[in-house]
Amino acid sequence: MGKLGDIGDRYRVPPGSQVRLKDWDPDDVWVAGGDKSAGVHQRESLSERLDRLQDLLYAQKQHRILMILQGMDTSGKDSTIRRVFHTIDPLGVRVANFRAPNADELGRDYLWRVHRQVPANGEIVIFNRSHYEDVLVPRARGHQTRSEQQQRLGHIADFERMLSDEGTTIIKCYLHISIDEQRQRLQDRLDDPSKHWKFDYSDIREREYWDGYMKAYQDALAATSHHHAPWYVIPANHKWVRDLVVSAILVDTLQRLRMRYPPAPEGLDKVKLD
Repeated sequence: MGKLGDIGDRYRVPPGSQVRLKDWDPDDVWVAGGDKSAGVHQRESLSERLDRLQDLLYAQKQHRILMILQGMDTSGKDSTIRRVFHTIDPLGVRVANFRAPNADELGRDYLWRVHRQVPANGEIVIFNRSHYEDVLVPRARGHQTRSEQQQRLGHIADFERMLSDEGTTIIKCYLHISIDEQRQRLQDRLDDPSKHWKFDYSDIREREYWDGYMKAYQDALAATSHHHAPWYVIPANHKWVRDLVVSAILVDTLQRLRMRYPPAPEGLDKVKLD
């Protein structure tokens, strides 16, 4: 595995660039040279480092981390969270899921429910889907024009700029799978009775909008990947590669914060326990 910063550079969407997802290989295994066993070992090593860094983050309470996970159905948002964060103390780590808005949420602006979930000092919050659903689903299904999508993307860019200015470090990961890989994962759910609970008929219907989703994602990634809120296109056809790349980007981001444990309270060195 190369330097952590090199991994981020390889998969980051450069600000101001056009995005063509067909140019990003969902089968890419560069990060570990195609060696799965080495890749899994490297991810476990990064998990140990992540545990220590999260402890620093929570103790210092000076930084906030927002990780956004987006991707097509079966791209592995749930399992990414489970594998990347499996070693760390749940204290100070929270997952926010965003499904279809309910009646109460529909009665307010579309960012209202999102703003309520952003991290506080010392927290890592993972968005399992996010505010981007409001510019992806309606656009892909033809219920939102490109002009309307661009307007909302402007709102989102301003929202993320505000979060960044107020001290939130933002990491946005698009889990990139191919349509063939999605078909196989859906078939696996049908073939395995223990996975039937994961299957939803809507997943099949959504495949009809695949091309629309790809265009919607391309526009969203191009419009909202900034230095303060970068997008990363994560190759996700191989689950171990996906988990390793996400882990590397997160650890590298946390290390760059140069965190330290807070100083001990005055006089603590004189405290004696009977």
